[in-house]
Amino acid sequence: MQELADSLGTSRITVWKALTNRPGVSDTLRAEIQHKAQELGYYAAERTAHAQPQRTFSVVVARPESSAFWMQIIHHIAKELARSRINLMYTYMPSFYSEGYTLPASVKNVDGLIVLNIYDARLLHMLNELPLPKVFLDTVPGMHPPALHGDLVLIEGRTCIREITRRLIDSGRTRLGFVGDIGYAQTNQDRYEGFADALREKNLPLDASLCLTAPLSLRAHYEEISAFLDGLPELPQAIVCASDFIAHFVSRYLTESGRKTPKGFLLTGFDNNAEYGNVADKITTVHVETSALGKRLANKLLFRADHPQMPPEVCYITTEIVYRGPLAAETEK
Repeated sequence: MQELADSLGTSRITVWKALTNRPGVSDTLRAEIQHKAQELGYYAAERTAHAQPQRTFSVVVARPESSAFWMQIIHHIAKELARSRINLMYTYMPSFYSEGYTLPASVKNVDGLIVLNIYDARLLHMLNELPLPKVFLDTVPGMHPPALHGDLVLIEGRTCIREITRRLIDSGRTRLGFVGDIGYAQTNQDRYEGFADALREKNLPLDASLCLTAPLSLRAHYEEISAFLDGLPELPQAIVCASDFIAHFVSRYLTESGRKTPKGFLLTGFDNNAEYGNVADKITTVHVETSALGKRLANKLLFRADHPQMPPEVCYITTEIVYRGPLAAETEK
């Protein structure tokens, strides 16, 4: 509704009235809003028996409020499914399994699942066992086909992080660190492997003392990253982070601690996330096209629901490096 309101220069309440046939909106404006809704991919035609959604899919999420990154993906899933007149339902789950937890009844009564940002192996296993068409965005290390009973979509990161690390080395920065919980997600592990690949290709040792790859507590990222950095006698010449989320904690530590950094110190991230003001548009990162990702997830589940006997697939969504700051200038030379 906000997107429609913004595009037409009106209010959300006016859009709501127009789409739900409430009084208080002129016929001309109502028709204009409904036309714009269809143009933008939302189903806004008059509700009739034959126009009702034939199927209901659920997107399963944990902590959806934590990042606009996830909400953008969900938004585009919803838009894409609306084109096929499929109803989308949100199912919220905890971040971690606790003894006695059972899946919400809602996930057992839908026609398919898209599983997002669930990174607890026990919870993934419970979802995996449901006899429904499923598409997973990412997984935990060690749990992937053939263990997964559904399609798996991964954000490609190994190649991009390998290239970023190569550029750092070629720029003369050879004492490098990595920060990110590699046991949390397969994509985090892939990014760390890309980091290690570049060091190996350049015949440089991987200094484990400069890398924080252990589990990070859900609510204590800043404290644990700060403790790790405090424990380093000397900071590395660059720190490669598994995400912009992690990078913003490192940047905050450097600002608040007043810690001296080596000359030419650089910080890099992943996701090109605009939410974290201290690093947004300031550091080299990797752009993830959330609109394409949302559409791909929706269409994969549509295919899986229509062809349940087809073998599960693994799909990598390509990404693009966004060079910024000194590394961008050095890249252009």
